[in-house]
Amino acid sequence: MDFPGRFSDHIFPDKIHILNVCFMINGLRENFGGTAGNIAYTLSLLGEKAVIIATAGRDFQPYKEWLEKNGIHTSHISIVEEELTAGAYITTDQSDNQITAFNPGAMKYSAPFEFDSLVPAETIAIVAPGNLNDMHIFSRIYKQKGIQYIFDPGQSLPAWRGDELVEMIEGSKVFICNDYELEMTLEKTSLAIDDILGKTEVFITTRGEFGSLIIFRENGIRKSIEIPAVAPVAVHDPTGAGDAYRAGLIKGFLLPEQDIIRASRMGSVCAAYSIEAYGTQNFSFTEESFKKRFKDFFGGNPY
Repeated sequence: MDFPGRFSDHIFPDKIHILNVCFMINGLRENFGGTAGNIAYTLSLLGEKAVIIATAGRDFQPYKEWLEKNGIHTSHISIVEEELTAGAYITTDQSDNQITAFNPGAMKYSAPFEFDSLVPAETIAIVAPGNLNDMHIFSRIYKQKGIQYIFDPGQSLPAWRGDELVEMIEGSKVFICNDYELEMTLEKTSLAIDDILGKTEVFITTRGEFGSLIIFRENGIRKSIEIPAVAPVAVHDPTGAGDAYRAGLIKGFLLPEQDIIRASRMGSVCAAYSIEAYGTQNFSFTEESFKKRFKDFFGGNPY
């Protein structure tokens, strides 16, 4: 949903205790989404076949067909017949601010999966917002089995205690969040940036149009590198840009040497494509167009 104005013009700080606002939108459009679907979709454009571990509701069939059409495995998505698939109702204003109402639906249920079927040396996982119990348990299993994983708490952050966040950050390959989520993480965990860096190999903060900041240690020395945002041809919808970025990051980690700078630049290119389309899975690119855009902006080839 798009609101043809700015939320700030209709929300008054001195009246926040009796908030009652109505935003007249330009219409309603339903799109396939969710962190798992968005990341897997972008990975499919990058030539990877991701496995989604999640739950869905009785209304899932059209989405299932879409995922399979794009070469995405759905055999590990469990159906909960008495629920609808999780849905987010997002209103975006002209300053790209967003107000979201979220119905967890089938996401309230855990997703079964046989982790023994995975080959740790050939697997990279991402723990992104979803069923809270799954997020917690999956991160533990990945550590136990020596599987590299990216921890991305995202919108689930308000639901976690500080000690739980620390546990999931610790042992991750990458901890990633946006700048707002970073402040919440620091407050909840009482950690400093250096403390976080002592628990994960790479710490990434995404900052929208201002790009992303990568912090890591090289030979014991802390390094910070800013990755600029790739300029979109046009801005149609920021929703899902973060998920596209994460897909590019994962693709970069699947390449030899796991170059974090190259991986983050690939994420930036993917995010630009996402922003240029309305909805989270309505953009597309080819390997050739992706390589050209990467080269035009950053120089060199992504892979």
